[in-house]
Amino acid sequence: MAYTLPALPYGYDALEPHFDEETMRIHHTKHHQTYITNLNNALKDNNELSTLDVQDLMTRFNDVPADKKPVVRNHGGGHANHSFFWKNLTPNNTALADGPLKSAIEKAFGSYEAFQQAFEKAATTVFGSGWAWLILKDGALKVVTTANQDSPLMGESVVGASAGYPIIGLDVWEHAYYLKYRNLRPDYIKAYWKVVNWEYATKRYKEGSS
Repeated sequence: MAYTLPALPYGYDALEPHFDEETMRIHHTKHHQTYITNLNNALKDNNELSTLDVQDLMTRFNDVPADKKPVVRNHGGGHANHSFFWKNLTPNNTALADGPLKSAIEKAFGSYEAFQQAFEKAATTVFGSGWAWLILKDGALKVVTTANQDSPLMGESVVGASAGYPIIGLDVWEHAYYLKYRNLRPDYIKAYWKVVNWEYATKRYKEGSS
């Protein structure tokens, strides 16, 4: 069973004016599709791996044959990260409601505002291409970054201290923002708060905590 491009749960223009329609369309249909195509080509003769959910493929990265690891790391990671990213966004953004996730954020960072500052700093200071994440690890929340298309699900042997269970994540590759924000990555990061799907993030936190 080959991996396929997941449909977005909203239109390409639904996140306007924060994330523009043209970028969303290219990001989804071109960049994400390329990761899937290359991953399928690499695993076409390995039914054990190619039939795994892509998130499970990431957690089993150490089981991938050595000659396939670079492709699975880059393109499997790209497919996993983007599949998560689209669910992590919503046109119906609301403030993070009082509840277990907000309480955990306040416990870990002191306040929601301090968490936002830590996340924005991490996302801004990723050198080159990569991702900023809020992860759950050993019952606590942490802000971490990964390079290129590395996923926190790949484990400590691959991503070190950035390993954990993703709660939210932001793509800071230039292709995610350059058409609208040009070189102003901090403006794109600020806009992210207008489209975060906190309902999905809360669901993730509950799943990761159980």
